[in-house]
Amino acid sequence: MQMYQRSQSSQERSKKILSYLVMSLIGIILLIPLLWMVFTSLKPMEEIVRYPPTFFPEEINIANYWETINAFPFWQYAKNTLFITILVVFGNVLSNSFIAYGFAKLAFPAKNLMFALVLSTMMIPGFVTMIPQYVLFSKIGWVGTYLPLIVPSFFGSAFNIFLMRQFYLSVNNELIEAAKMDGANHLYIWSRLMIPLTKPALITIAINAFNGAWNDFLGPLLYIQNQEQYTLQIGLQVFQNQSTTQWNYLMAGATLVLLPTILLFFIAQRYFIEGMDLTGGSKG
Repeated sequence: MQMYQRSQSSQERSKKILSYLVMSLIGIILLIPLLWMVFTSLKPMEEIVRYPPTFFPEEINIANYWETINAFPFWQYAKNTLFITILVVFGNVLSNSFIAYGFAKLAFPAKNLMFALVLSTMMIPGFVTMIPQYVLFSKIGWVGTYLPLIVPSFFGSAFNIFLMRQFYLSVNNELIEAAKMDGANHLYIWSRLMIPLTKPALITIAINAFNGAWNDFLGPLLYIQNQEQYTLQIGLQVFQNQSTTQWNYLMAGATLVLLPTILLFFIAQRYFIEGMDLTGGSKG
């Protein structure tokens, strides 16, 4: 019996080691483009165009970053991007948590049908609604402003509503009933009880919203017309088209733009992973 248990334990350990090795290999493969970008940003242009190409820089040139920052209005574009991103994150967290609470804890006619309709919008490609949205925003005079990029985030999104609903369903209804007996209304329950209990889901939504808004290229390209209002993504594109592409400067700019999203994930990864795990394990 002991021999069997030892053999089974050894097999499980071997499977675990093998799975770790496979995941590590996949992780390294996925990191190669990112590392190539970072290493290219540190090379002089002569080394980049040399054949055969080198992966690691023979000469580290930190000055590429300063040259990139000074080559176009980097800080102005960063401020514009951060302004849009903060409002989009706030709008997503507020609207999705509020709407999901209604679907999870309130009783009203055709609730399940309405929720199914909300989820069905995930099957509609964004390109299908692009032209109608542009026509609508143009009619109301929003083209040329940040409003088309910010306002839609205050109306929720199907995936985030589903995510928050799963969390709310995992909260015991007895807590809500106890709060009602103490005289609390649904707005109070949502803001003071449910929000603190669903912090991992809110952080997951915030991270997704941050990544989407910070890295958005098509939205600003469609709606922003004034160069002073450009975001970093548009700024990099304009910088690339101004003259012969300086790949070291372009990769340095791309690294700077990508850095906040990487830092944010590392800071909040525990909540993000917890949020996805709990969502997958929720019932209801």
